[in-house]
Amino acid sequence: MFAGISSPSDHNQPELYEEVKLYTNAREREKNDNQAELYAVVNTLQNLEKMYIKDVVPPQEYTAWCSKLLVQYKAAFKLVQGEEFPDINAFVSKYKMNCKAALERIKEDRPITIKDDKGNTSKCIADIVSMFITTMDKLRLGINANDDLQPDLKELHESMGRLSLIPSDFEGREKVGEWVMKMESMTADQTLSESEVRQLIFELDSAYNAFNRLLQHT
Repeated sequence: MFAGISSPSDHNQPELYEEVKLYTNAREREKNDNQAELYAVVNTLQNLEKMYIKDVVPPQEYTAWCSKLLVQYKAAFKLVQGEEFPDINAFVSKYKMNCKAALERIKEDRPITIKDDKGNTSKCIADIVSMFITTMDKLRLGINANDDLQPDLKELHESMGRLSLIPSDFEGREKVGEWVMKMESMTADQTLSESEVRQLIFELDSAYNAFNRLLQHT
């Protein structure tokens, strides 16, 4: 009769009130979480492109955020890539995403503000962002062995040295260099103390924020 009023027969069908589950086991849950993460990254990239076109986001800030999102996209897509999704276009098609601007960014693999210099500058920025995120994630997951951390820190330090946008006296690079030298004096199986891990996370986070500010004012 009236919308919202259940009929007596509804009470004889308890399945109508059962919660719909998107997964039945941990593996399916992880699959759904990974796809949701990729969807969110692509959607965020699309919105960033639209905001930049409308002059809502300054070029410097756009460059920093776009570089970070492209790195996150690569990591997120690796987790869902397979027979069902051999490329990002298959994923976008299945979920009917309207994201032409994001796909163009992904295809070019660089912010629109960075000129096409055969990918050298954009790749270097992406490498730096990736190393910052990877190293801090490892530390927060409790990974503190020298042979697990030193290669990433060394690569981060060398990548910052290759990027001409970074001045030679950039404090963030100097801090990373100090940690590299410290770890080079340690044996491979030595680990950082809880206090050292906390300090390294703090200094990496500060250096990462300084790097983003540098991109925004370049």
